[in-house]
Amino acid sequence: MTEAEQSLIYLLSCAINSLQPERDAVLEMDLQAVYALAKKNSVCGAAFVALDAADVQAPQFHSAYLKAVRRSILFDLERSAIFETFEQQGIWYLPLKGTVMKELYPKNGMREMADCDVLFDAGRQNDVYEIMLRRGYTAKVFGKSKHDIYFKPPVYNFEMHTALFEKKTESLFRYYSDPAHLLRKDADNRYGYHLSDEDFYVLMMAHEWKHYHGNGVGIRSLMDCYLYLKSKGDRLDWEYIDKQMTLLQISDFEHVRRTLAQKVFASPARAELEAEEEALLQDYFAAGTYGSLEYSVHRSLRRTSKPAFLLKTMFPSVSELRKNVSFVNRCPLLYPAGVIYRWGRVLLIRRNDLLKFVRAICSNDYKKI
Repeated sequence: MTEAEQSLIYLLSCAINSLQPERDAVLEMDLQAVYALAKKNSVCGAAFVALDAADVQAPQFHSAYLKAVRRSILFDLERSAIFETFEQQGIWYLPLKGTVMKELYPKNGMREMADCDVLFDAGRQNDVYEIMLRRGYTAKVFGKSKHDIYFKPPVYNFEMHTALFEKKTESLFRYYSDPAHLLRKDADNRYGYHLSDEDFYVLMMAHEWKHYHGNGVGIRSLMDCYLYLKSKGDRLDWEYIDKQMTLLQISDFEHVRRTLAQKVFASPARAELEAEEEALLQDYFAAGTYGSLEYSVHRSLRRTSKPAFLLKTMFPSVSELRKNVSFVNRCPLLYPAGVIYRWGRVLLIRRNDLLKFVRAICSNDYKKI
């Protein structure tokens, strides 16, 4: 780990365990480098709590923390108003991910959020569209994937999910194709639902596995894992969880990730990591909160040659193309047309991604990851 990475882990560990950092140790840190890394991973708010406890002035961190607190309050109020409308119109709903996780952090603003994710009754998609537009939202995406995206100034960004996973992640899509049996009714409303602690953990892990094997995922997710285990681990039914991980085909990932989270954040002292754990931790730091195309390319290039990677990218297998091109999924014999269609979309619609892809291929940064 770099000094900035170790410093950030130290601050985060102190913050989520409500420990006071050693002020002298904090004063020796390169806080500019730590801030850049924290911003990349959306953990400035948590880092600020540790810096504040050490009585160290850090204006950039403080500003980020105040913004996180403001955003959290605004989202809470707006989400409550939307859910009240759902209640009035009989639309069932399930808050997801950060909306639930942020309540486990010691202080408001420590768990930063860029959006709010909600699973709702897919049969009421058009009704939700009308509700959001009446509330002043613009539909950035509607009816094109498993979730619709709504935005309203100054900060509101809601992802309204009609499904939890898409077909291209086969084992996850199959497991969550009908999530109704996982839903548990809230006690204080008519149409709100939640997941059991075990099923929330399973979903959290499945969601992270998807991102990790896509464009990557940042250190915040690892911190979420540790805090969830710290809060609920002793009460979880691990036999049930292990069975679900097997069904999802992500058992190995879950075990390494859980062990890593506990080692890294259980104590401010530097953890002794196995080689596999160290590599996974570097992947988290390299990807950042939401990952990137560049990171995905670099990660692939560590495992194969550039010619082999380019060939696989330009000519994916029939099974892979079926996940992304609907007419190939209906008729695999149309594979050649599907390849041409896919190239055309990249050239005409996703040229910025193509440029990033070429730059990533041409760079040697992946050798450092």
